[in-house]
Amino acid sequence: MANTRDIRRRIKSVKNTAQITRAMQLVAASKMKRAQESALAGRPYAVLMAEILSKLGGRVSDIKHPFLEEREVKSRGILVVSTDKGLCGALNSNVFRRIVEIEGDIRFVAIGRKASQFLSRTRRELLAEFTISDRVLFSEVRLPVEFLINAYLEGSVDTVELLYPRYVNPLVQDPILCPLIPIENLNSIIDKLGHQIVEAPLGHDDREIHFEPEAEAILGELLPLFIKQEVYQTVLEAKASEHSARMVAMKSATDNANNLVDDLTLQYNKARQAAITQEILEISAATSAASN
Repeated sequence: MANTRDIRRRIKSVKNTAQITRAMQLVAASKMKRAQESALAGRPYAVLMAEILSKLGGRVSDIKHPFLEEREVKSRGILVVSTDKGLCGALNSNVFRRIVEIEGDIRFVAIGRKASQFLSRTRRELLAEFTISDRVLFSEVRLPVEFLINAYLEGSVDTVELLYPRYVNPLVQDPILCPLIPIENLNSIIDKLGHQIVEAPLGHDDREIHFEPEAEAILGELLPLFIKQEVYQTVLEAKASEHSARMVAMKSATDNANNLVDDLTLQYNKARQAAITQEILEISAATSAASN
């Protein structure tokens, strides 16, 4: 009976684990929905910014701004977006695999403890690390972006790039490396943003518009804000990817635990039946011996 007792204990342990993973799955599903709603809520602001940039871009000639100047790339600055916690499948592993593929002199800024731990463990140059709450406040995202922008303006890095897990669907999150600074073609970025956030491309307005202060001054203030807003929307998308990956991973863990419980239950029934059969044989043998 010791064997059946061990199996019962293991069945109980696996059932407890399944309850935990099921609860984590439901929590992740709830957080994923909130992250998606937050990303959708930020789109009207992005639409307005795209419209302003579209109007400014066509009316300002010979734009001079540090974000638009080309320079020799000696050191790249990459902002890596990861998670603070694990149990989210291969989400972080795919991002880290992308980091390994990047060559050259690179300086990293990490969002999330998993990225900072990986960069420190692999002895890559980590300039700073930041943490973002599940609510993803704009003030939280602004700090790492401003840190990298200052490093770019000071000349510590010659590019500002963003590496994050892009949300495709609940089962797929692709690691994407996209350049932010320098901005090679402002009009192409405006058109790209306009197509991403509205169903139709932004229309062209031929009416005369007066800007106060001058259009160059507005554009100079708007470009840093545009970069911060783009990173903010990206981090919201990365949060949705995190919760989606964790929901799928916990569902898979729950299903595996339930399958293991079924296998253990079958094993328990077989062991119990074998023990009963053995007892019946022993009683029959004892009765036969007594009658002889």
